[in-house]
Amino acid sequence: MDRERRETTPRNGAAALVICEMQAEHLVEVLAIEREVSPVPWTEVMFRREMQLPLARQFTAGFGGEKLAGYINYWHIADEVHLHNIAVGKDQQGKGVASALLTVMINRARQEGARWATLEVRSSNGTARRLYERFGFRVTGVRPAYYDDVKEDALIMWADLEEKDGDQ
Repeated sequence: MDRERRETTPRNGAAALVICEMQAEHLVEVLAIEREVSPVPWTEVMFRREMQLPLARQFTAGFGGEKLAGYINYWHIADEVHLHNIAVGKDQQGKGVASALLTVMINRARQEGARWATLEVRSSNGTARRLYERFGFRVTGVRPAYYDDVKEDALIMWADLEEKDGDQ
């Protein structure tokens, strides 16, 4: 698979956001973000395993030559994608990183023939839920006590990729 590189134009004269396929050399920074923002962080072994799966896709985002700002990991199976993980470092939140990563996922999924996208989100994570809703995701179900750390419910969200513009 080609190393995708996408730059987004900054709004305020800051460095451009560069998005590319995740590589092994990104894992130190990916793991640092994961530990910073996730109540139950993925391990290096989990990320390395994902990087070996033909159905898995991973992208990182960073501003210019600075440290990574965030990443996304999802699977493409038949005509759907399943978002597994998206995270943005606390000091980079609110700068459009998650939106840019979701845009890449949706556009890439469409190019590869996906019609649907799905994910689970903690019921308490209103910020993420609002982001997903902007991208056309709607709550379609609940997985009770899905998150083991606090037995929190997960909201199941689906999006029809033919209905929503991927360029937010």
